[in-house]
Amino acid sequence: MQGNKILPHHVHGIHAVTIGSLVEQDKPLIWRGPMAHAAFKQLLLDNTVWPDLDYLIVDLPPGTGDVPLTLCQLLPLTGAVIVATPQQVALDDAIRAAKMFQQLGAPILGVVENMSFMPMPDGSIIDLFGRGGAAKAAADLNVVFLGELPLYPELRVNTDAGTPHANFEHNPHLREALEGIAGKLAGEVSRRNMETPMPALKVS
Repeated sequence: MQGNKILPHHVHGIHAVTIGSLVEQDKPLIWRGPMAHAAFKQLLLDNTVWPDLDYLIVDLPPGTGDVPLTLCQLLPLTGAVIVATPQQVALDDAIRAAKMFQQLGAPILGVVENMSFMPMPDGSIIDLFGRGGAAKAAADLNVVFLGELPLYPELRVNTDAGTPHANFEHNPHLREALEGIAGKLAGEVSRRNMETPMPALKVS
């Protein structure tokens, strides 16, 4: 904290704020819409001392509730990324979320398929949830498919251990998947920013 302001955590070169660090451990957050709106606004804009950022990424809960609506009202978004597992029941919710963002004026930067498949030690794969569903949803929405992230156990292990950099150091296939998604997303962000019209200048 800095006075009554929140200083973001700074870990692995990333500045981050989470509501989980501001409440008691294991205490549930039972909030109605207006409470979530107010807390989100304070966390994002009013009470946090952000440094200069290259990107501001907000990880939202799934669905079309109050928090995504608040985000679209508060910030001029470059766009939204839809993350979904391949099975149809998850994709139905993801498609609703995509159409909500589009209706609110936030373009869809792309779709990511999470838990796309499970690689086995012998080189074979198991399609636990039906690989390819997110790519089809992206095509139906006429947006970019950013890539698929397989179920690599070390991704969970490294995240739980607080060493996410290890995801880029030991398994070349995991590194390729992560860098492929990040690279395509960065490209879409740059393209959207270039398409944003510049304000007209009047010289008198």
